Amino acid sequence: MAVAEERHFTRAAARLHVAQPSVSAQIRKLETELGTALFHRGPGEVSVTQAGEVLLPLARQVLADVEEAIGRVREVGELRRGRLAVGATPSLSSTLLPAALVRYHHAHPGVTVQVVEDGSRRLVAGLQAGEIEVALVILPVRAEQLATVPLATVPLAEEELVLVVPPGHRLAATRSSLSVEDLRDVALVMFRDGYDLRAATVAACRSHGFEPSFVAEGGEMDGVLSLVEAGLGAAVVPSIVVAEHPRLCGVRFRPAELRRTIGLAYRGGVSPSRAAEAFAAEVSGLLGGDGWPGPVPAGLRIL
Repeated sequence: MAVAEERHFTRAAARLHVAQPSVSAQIRKLETELGTALFHRGPGEVSVTQAGEVLLPLARQVLADVEEAIGRVREVGELRRGRLAVGATPSLSSTLLPAALVRYHHAHPGVTVQVVEDGSRRLVAGLQAGEIEVALVILPVRAEQLATVPLATVPLAEEELVLVVPPGHRLAATRSSLSVEDLRDVALVMFRDGYDLRAATVAACRSHGFEPSFVAEGGEMDGVLSLVEAGLGAAVVPSIVVAEHPRLCGVRFRPAELRRTIGLAYRGGVSPSRAAEAFAAEVSGLLGGDGWPGPVPAGLRIL
């Protein structure tokens, strides 16, 4: 392009800030690869051959495409544009995630966020498959899952699980706290398989020598809470969701037998993208500054 526009090898070399022999060598190499001359060389200025006239607009387009590609990649690297797939458990999708995403969007409005809401086990599988870049999950991740693809995790907070019941439930009226043993004769609304809450509840009951009694099972978080609110039964849920449902009562366990750790997870062995790193920074900044979106729930401890 420079030689065609300057019509002179020396002037083209000066424009490109290289030596004239280097320009001549590059043109000869290009002509050899194409199998035809691109310039008519004379004692003074040069002129473009017919083949050169064909190549010139294509060369301009190629260089324009390269510049556009560089610009787009830089925009992604500088978080002025791009996409980020974020996962979160249902309880965190309705509490921590919205506030974190608001902060993230204000800082990086050009990045589109895809939210995946699911249980921790499925979110971990999504991370390992590369479908999600970063996720708010419950730690620790099961050892059998880490055997497939390792994950990097960062603990964020520790919270209690509580028994949520409707206001008229006998446990709401007579108990300010309870033990896992008290669940022996309680009808429970249970989450679907894949929820850590289901596994934690069943394991706690079995550690006390009994199987929990399910009046309904297979629900998602909103569905389970709605069934409890309707009076069907009780449910073991994270303390962070109780404040979002003022028509329900949360009864704490004594001692705090049922606890869980909230954390961030990435796929191990690869560096997270700048978009994922920025999201993690917003979550950490939110917890480090405000402690929690809204009042800090009872039984929650920021790590």
